[in-house]
Amino acid sequence: MRADPVTQDPSRLAAFLAQRGIHYGWVVAAATFLTMLATAGALGSAGVMIEPLQREFGWSTADISFAFAVRLLLFGLMGPFAAAFMTLFGVRRVVMLALGMIGSGIFGSLFMTHLWQLVLLWGVILGFGTGMTALVLGATVATRWFAHRRGLVVGLLTASNATGQLVFLPLLATLTTEIGWRAALIFILCALTLAFALVALLMRNHPADVGLGPYGGSFQPAPAPQDASLSNLIALPLGALKEAAVTRTFWVLFLTFFICGLSTNGLIQTHWVAICGDFGIVPVGAAGMLALIGVFDFIGTIGAGWLSDRYDNRWLLAWFYGLRGLSLLYLPFTEFNVYLLSIFAVFYGLDWIATVPPTVKLAAERFGPARAPLVFGWVFAGHQLGAATAAFGAGTARTEFGTYLPALYIAGAACLVATLLILSLKRAAKPATA
Repeated sequence: MRADPVTQDPSRLAAFLAQRGIHYGWVVAAATFLTMLATAGALGSAGVMIEPLQREFGWSTADISFAFAVRLLLFGLMGPFAAAFMTLFGVRRVVMLALGMIGSGIFGSLFMTHLWQLVLLWGVILGFGTGMTALVLGATVATRWFAHRRGLVVGLLTASNATGQLVFLPLLATLTTEIGWRAALIFILCALTLAFALVALLMRNHPADVGLGPYGGSFQPAPAPQDASLSNLIALPLGALKEAAVTRTFWVLFLTFFICGLSTNGLIQTHWVAICGDFGIVPVGAAGMLALIGVFDFIGTIGAGWLSDRYDNRWLLAWFYGLRGLSLLYLPFTEFNVYLLSIFAVFYGLDWIATVPPTVKLAAERFGPARAPLVFGWVFAGHQLGAATAAFGAGTARTEFGTYLPALYIAGAACLVATLLILSLKRAAKPATA
């Protein structure tokens, strides 16, 4: 039988790289990095669309925020089921399907004229699509392809997702201001097309598919295909939830990650441009400040991954949540001048999503590497429930009270509560082996 060249080429590339001391897992991680970077652009574009949509269609902040809250909610709820899809159908197929969904949702939104279309395209379709390429994808790739440096890889992939949403914003804001919001979406479509091609050519499901073991680990055959029936798609994530939900660790991780989403994606990422607009800062300037947050987030998240391989992850999370909470409580007192906002950007940016690597490591430590992606999927669902709460709640507060300040105070106080919650966990008696 003639070998499929698409299947054969990665094996040849893996052998070529192995001769030079480079594990193919880094290629898969790079393809995942670029995929999450592209999908981050789709998520981050919401921040620059609120005001243009208000001007063109007359929709209120609360109406637009509702659509974005639906997206964040589905984005999170897809987490545990995305892990099951990857287990049953393979990472490559699931990611290609997700990229296709995101692209179709954005393409359709170029022609929308009614609010229900925004809810359908940006709420439902993008919610499902981005949910399949969320942080669960990074956790799955890191767990499968890396026995060593797993925390570092989770940090890198998390940084691509979080920082991409922020770094894309200045360009998207410029395109929106100079040409229009549709031009910004066309740019994102081009990035998604490039990511689709890279995944099709380079992504593989398991190290055994290219004749390797995970980085730093021994060779293991690829798992036998499982029954991809609807009942199994539901049973895998629900079974993981049933096992995890009886432990206190799961609920502490779930609640603290709820607060993580409440204080990042749903609040600052979604409403930052509008928050700054209330203080006279133009969208391009606000997006530039958010990009600065993204630069420090990249440093902080990779550093968090490096630290999570070496130190007690409970204390890391306590520091991250505490600093984030103090940053948010400090923000209203900056009066939004450039100097004081820059101080906020540094401290807030350093732990924007720095909480992810320690949370993934704690999940793997307490529930084992095999169940960690599914359990983390449910924990991530908590993150996006918090994000959806903040996206809708902050928009409603702005509509009802004319200010975002109550949302900032609530998010900051919640982060301090998360610090106490994570410190209530006891040290694991014995870490699980990879």
